[in-house]
Amino acid sequence: MPNRQTLLPIVRKFFEEDPVRAAHSLETLDHEDAVSVLKALPPILSAEAFPYLQAGHAAGLLKGISPEFFKIIMEKLEPQQGAAIFMNLPSEARHNFLSHLSEKVKRQIQELLTYPEDSAGRIMTTDFLAFHTDLKAKEAIQKIRTLARKGSNLSYAYVIDEESRLVGVMNMRDLMLAPSDAVLDSVMRKDIFTVDAFMDREQVARELSKRKYFAAPVVDTENRLIGVVKAEHLIQDVQEEASEDIQKMFGAGGDERAFSPVRFSLSKRLPWLHVNLATAFLAGSVVGAFQSVIGKFPVLAIYLPVVAGQGGNAGSQALVVVIRGLVMREIPGRKALRLIFKELGIGIINGIVIGLVTAAVAWFWHGNPYLGLVVGLAMFVNLLVAGLTGATIPLLMKAVGLDPAQCSNIILTTFTDVMGFFSLLGFAVIFQKFLIP
Repeated sequence: MPNRQTLLPIVRKFFEEDPVRAAHSLETLDHEDAVSVLKALPPILSAEAFPYLQAGHAAGLLKGISPEFFKIIMEKLEPQQGAAIFMNLPSEARHNFLSHLSEKVKRQIQELLTYPEDSAGRIMTTDFLAFHTDLKAKEAIQKIRTLARKGSNLSYAYVIDEESRLVGVMNMRDLMLAPSDAVLDSVMRKDIFTVDAFMDREQVARELSKRKYFAAPVVDTENRLIGVVKAEHLIQDVQEEASEDIQKMFGAGGDERAFSPVRFSLSKRLPWLHVNLATAFLAGSVVGAFQSVIGKFPVLAIYLPVVAGQGGNAGSQALVVVIRGLVMREIPGRKALRLIFKELGIGIINGIVIGLVTAAVAWFWHGNPYLGLVVGLAMFVNLLVAGLTGATIPLLMKAVGLDPAQCSNIILTTFTDVMGFFSLLGFAVIFQKFLIP
């Protein structure tokens, strides 16, 4: 049997002449044997195979090598490939290698790994199984069995080309029934649903739910496989975000929990209670400005909370619909004005219908048609304002870079209270000579 020294020139020639096949051969070897092959070769030659290795497998081979070797490999790779491998490394290995990379490579990796907060890239796992198209079915089965014995619990196997681009997905039944010498390219399924790393996670959740999938592959802009997003993680994140938005709408911190420390809870709630107090005084000042009118017509006090409260309810309906649309990315910038006009139209219709009903109740209750007119007009104006502000407030907060869910409800309540009080008492001043019994 030839010894290691005899084989080394053959291996070197293999890596020099056909790095693609060399990479695929490394993936079929046991981990220890593959690492031994890499360490026996000059780093610059070993680096030839890494552009063709699956990112997870490449990271597994690199985590035990020297930082100098790692630097040579990373400079050989395209930035996206390097970032994918770096993401698959254990945190300790990342820390050890990072200081040995050039500033240019560091910056490229950082940019590529900083996915938006609500994107699929933030919640994907890099623990996935991928094979190259020219791998034989018997080799893939052997690899799956080896991983299963080590406790791996992977549900899907993906197929990639020599550039690590996703080209297919393996159905385990198809793989087991395929001839042992069949290459995966002839066995895989090519109709694949993929998720872009920058896709919003709510959209990913909708797509997975629609297709009844419990996982989906995540790809970069070059269609390279970089991770897998799982439905169980997605559902948990979407639920947490929804609960945070509900808390924010009512002035509690999005990160506050039922048993958060008292000091933490107070620090999140008290600032917004002060804001609410200030807005309450603003509404109260409107009533104070019309004290003489209320003194003359005490019956108006009955309708102040009716008009203001109805405006708050109507505004909240518009508010929650718009916030949901923003969260689900259903409102592109060019359609914002159209949405505002739609909610304004709904506010006008609500105002006419509810205003007429309220006017009729006030007329028959107190026997004064002009009181009904004053209350009905105030209700119409306030519901119109409620529809307009309920749509506009979250859109404006989004436009200036603020969280639309952060206390939109408090701002809305201020508008509807102030406008409700002002319109009712203002119309009472206009028609006061008709309100005198």
